[in-house]
Amino acid sequence: MVASRDLVRFSNTQLSKRPSSLLAIEKLRDLARLDVGREVRKGLPEVILAEGKDAQEVAEIVEAMVKRTGRAIVSRANTNHLRKIRARRISNVRVKFFPKSGMIVIKRGSYEFRSSGGRVGLLTAGTSDIPIAEEARIIADEMGCETRGFYDVGVAGLHRLFKPLTKLLRWDADVILVIAGREGALPTVVAGLVDVPVIAVPTSHNYGFGDRGIAALAAMLQSCSLGLAVVNIDSGVGAGSIGALIANRAAKGRRGRTGA
Repeated sequence: MVASRDLVRFSNTQLSKRPSSLLAIEKLRDLARLDVGREVRKGLPEVILAEGKDAQEVAEIVEAMVKRTGRAIVSRANTNHLRKIRARRISNVRVKFFPKSGMIVIKRGSYEFRSSGGRVGLLTAGTSDIPIAEEARIIADEMGCETRGFYDVGVAGLHRLFKPLTKLLRWDADVILVIAGREGALPTVVAGLVDVPVIAVPTSHNYGFGDRGIAALAAMLQSCSLGLAVVNIDSGVGAGSIGALIANRAAKGRRGRTGA
């Protein structure tokens, strides 16, 4: 992991002259330019968005990513993307498909996974919000965090929230991701009760006047609870990424205090 102060030592000119894993790019024909140095530079993995892309091209990108880094993460994928990836017959890899979230994680057998010690909690208002929560959870998992989720605890039955929220606080979650559609009220409630950062994720699973997540997004942005940040509609990857960065920074602080 590269600390931000290490990057400050170089001017933009110096960086452009130094071939480095920090800025490594893997060019795949005229198809893609893979930021294979992102995880070293930012602590965030490159994520391949499958939505809107040809399945065969996604499979080619995955193979190039695995060969260079040992792992590829694909979001918004379907079974056709999965078939094309498996048809590449990339040697010595494990392919795991998460149909609920549309995530695919491909790893070489030799890929070394490192636990960070970060703790990311997840809550959803309803069961229709679970796919976005699972997208966020998988990203946080792949960034080394431990995750715990409790689903269908929205404000329509507010008494369902208290036990799961108590469990997350006793677990000492570093950050809590709250995923909700409809009127988007759950993140405001949670942020008013806890002393950890809350990331609100509006989902598009609603209908009527505030269709496709607009009402939930507006409500979360207008929240009167402090300590609450908001990502875009259905942005599970975005929420999981920033949540894991926060949790990993907190875990780093804990290790520093204990001398581990």
